[in-house]
Amino acid sequence: MTITTRTIDYHHDGVLLEAVIAWDDSTLAPRPAVMVSHAWAGRDEFAVNKACALADLGYVGFALDLYGKGIVGSGPEENAKLMGPFMDDRAWLQDRMMTALDTVRQQPEVDAGRVAAIGFCFGGLCVLDLARSGANLEGVVSFHGLLVPPENAPANKISAKVLVLHGYDDPMATPEQVLELANELTLAGTDWQIHAYGGTVHAFTNPNANDPGFGTVYKEAADRRSWQSMGNFLEEVLK
Repeated sequence: MTITTRTIDYHHDGVLLEAVIAWDDSTLAPRPAVMVSHAWAGRDEFAVNKACALADLGYVGFALDLYGKGIVGSGPEENAKLMGPFMDDRAWLQDRMMTALDTVRQQPEVDAGRVAAIGFCFGGLCVLDLARSGANLEGVVSFHGLLVPPENAPANKISAKVLVLHGYDDPMATPEQVLELANELTLAGTDWQIHAYGGTVHAFTNPNANDPGFGTVYKEAADRRSWQSMGNFLEEVLK
């Protein structure tokens, strides 16, 4: 097995974006794809590594780009400025996510009828919003994602299956918000799961997260368990 990567330029609303696609080049047959939606810093090495890890599992990994080609935040203040416009205009965010979905379906390595999406932190909110928009994809997985619902999609039916992997002590997504999300997903008629990890806060999959005061701390057990849960979920929805 050899994991191959390439960059893909695409556009949304006049902005040049750059994704990274990863796949096992030992076979030419199209295979299911999994989009990776990045955290608030942008399409960084972490997101690309997750796309490659998905390629190791037999999928086409697609690390999408929300901010623009070459744009990656350097710290919390800059990251917040990059993320802010999307939090303020969720319809715009959803439209940019749809453009990424359309782009991955156009790739020759991809079975266009079998696509899922995963996201981390801000990216978790992004994939949940993609599902909330009514997008036609098989499933979405949120890792320690932000959970606040958008105002523009209160009554959409959600066809994608949903898996939420959550630190129960996450200060950025409270237990009350988890319950509200469960009610929202139930009303939307979706097939949903929420896995909560005790003693776990935000960014638990990121080995560089070590700021208890900010509420971001890596936790190896939750990282390992959540990735395994994701693998089981993808195997089910993309079979």
